[in-house]
Amino acid sequence: MASITVKPATAARWEHLQRVLGQRGQAAKCQCQRAILPLREFWHMPREAREAFLHKQVRAARTPPPGLLAYLDGEPVGWCRLGPRADFAPLRNSPVPWAGRDEDKDDASTWAVVCFVVRAGYRRQGISSALAQAAVAQARRHGAVALEGYPMATDGGDIPWGELHVGAVGAFRAAGFREVAHPTPRRYVMRIDF
Repeated sequence: MASITVKPATAARWEHLQRVLGQRGQAAKCQCQRAILPLREFWHMPREAREAFLHKQVRAARTPPPGLLAYLDGEPVGWCRLGPRADFAPLRNSPVPWAGRDEDKDDASTWAVVCFVVRAGYRRQGISSALAQAAVAQARRHGAVALEGYPMATDGGDIPWGELHVGAVGAFRAAGFREVAHPTPRRYVMRIDF
């Protein structure tokens, strides 16, 4: 049986992160900046600038790092981005996760996991579930009062990979999250309180 381990995405693991994001496709183009930058900046930023921005975020000697890396038998195969919910400008500005909810969008004590990437060839092997479980431990360890995710339902239809970067509902359920809202037919807001 293959062994999945999850480690913080530190400067020493930069090459591993780039291996997960790849050289082509949405993850390579995005460099996990769509979750961070206001969309008007993101859309006009070239890929190289996005990569440099992510490199700066990972190199910053801050705790916690901006995300987690999953390894399958030592091979880097997955990534998830998480941190204080208030750090994610597009999330704060989107109406979808806030429909029917009355919360302070700028509350830094609530964290969010906003992006998952699993390399082709390693999907459907529990990588996202392992990352979601590790995200819970990471948020708790760094003082979060809660952790949220905004996954997609994967049953009943084909979902393009680019939309599934937010994760699948099943991975969140497996990590102990509960549904707090269902703002669109496929989108959920899920949360775990500590």
